[in-house]
Amino acid sequence: MAFRWFWQKKEEPVKESTESTEDVLPAEEEPNEELTEELTEDAPEAMTEEFPEAVTEESPEAVTEEPSEDMTEAPAEAYAASETGEGEMPDTFSEALEGPLSEEAKELPDTEGTKKEGFFSRLVKGLSKTRSSISEGLNALFSASGIDDDFYDEMEEILITSDIGVQSTEEIIETLKEQVKEKHIREPEECRTLLNDIMVDMLSRIEADYSFEDERSVVMVVGVNGAGKTTTIGKLASIMRQKGRSVLVAAADTFRAAAGEQLKVWVDRAGADYIKGSEGQDPASVVYDAMQAAKARSIDIVFCDTAGRLHNKKNLMQELEKMRRIVSRENPDARVETLIVLDGTTGQNAIAQAREFMAAAKVTGAVITKLDGTARGGIAFAIQNELEIPVKYIGVGEAIEDLQRFDPGAFVKAIL
Repeated sequence: MAFRWFWQKKEEPVKESTESTEDVLPAEEEPNEELTEELTEDAPEAMTEEFPEAVTEESPEAVTEEPSEDMTEAPAEAYAASETGEGEMPDTFSEALEGPLSEEAKELPDTEGTKKEGFFSRLVKGLSKTRSSISEGLNALFSASGIDDDFYDEMEEILITSDIGVQSTEEIIETLKEQVKEKHIREPEECRTLLNDIMVDMLSRIEADYSFEDERSVVMVVGVNGAGKTTTIGKLASIMRQKGRSVLVAAADTFRAAAGEQLKVWVDRAGADYIKGSEGQDPASVVYDAMQAAKARSIDIVFCDTAGRLHNKKNLMQELEKMRRIVSRENPDARVETLIVLDGTTGQNAIAQAREFMAAAKVTGAVITKLDGTARGGIAFAIQNELEIPVKYIGVGEAIEDLQRFDPGAFVKAIL
């Protein structure tokens, strides 16, 4: 019954109120004059005590200051011109204030606030994770009270965890022990300079040859998928074009459709020539077409992107050998360079990949990529010392300038 009564009440029409608002609203009270006078007299003093800087004699002037004519005339004129169809709205506020840019000014690069970082600054920034891994541990170690077995054991652990490699680390430690003994060094801090020199010497044993950059060359770029081959080729093509070299890029990775599309973006950006095959086409036939085009167009440098399936696949190695034979036969006067691209984040796995590719591709140099995203930058020591191939370039960022020639001295300084 209660439920039924509720719905009946809801269906009843709403009655209009006959009461006047004067009867409903309370009567307006007269203000208390004494209280108003007290609040008015105390307000400035209270504000000054709590916010001494907020209430000053100069504040009203700052608020009521009129804008200058220079700040209003140009935007107003530009807007009026666009409304009447006699001009276009300015793209930026600064253009509205200063007027539209001249054609000569538009062609100039915008350098304000975008100055390029120096070579070493970009290197240090890119290797910050590796530096944090090595330098922080060594700084604490060099602050120790003496040089003993624990000192060398802790240094060994720091170097190995940075992927310098067991073989390279053992050689560094043994050389350091010999020099400490010969020079009668007692303070751990004195080992810092010795360690720096030993590491630079290790990375400088194999001299990297960059003469292919200035000669007529064919550069085969190998490596597993995901290592950064496509990006590396694009950056190298841009660098060579900036040096005034003519460049042709051959997209011989016909087993991955996305590879050709990504490479084409980099090629267009670099202003280089481009040759690609259809999906599933024999990669060696694409290289053959590239050699014919290079001879016809007198191209200085040809970059060949290759398939990057698993490095232990026998067919892939046979394909690489076939492509190299075609390059040697069709362009015998060209210098042949084979660069292996290794992902720095994979650590010691990169060494295993490099060994397999070296058996088939006759690798002449390594490119280590993605060093800005890992604390394993020590892999450069293992590549040069254990594989005995020079590290020629390192990638420490996304920009073209972040692909740099490998400088042993600068590299060691950046991580220590």
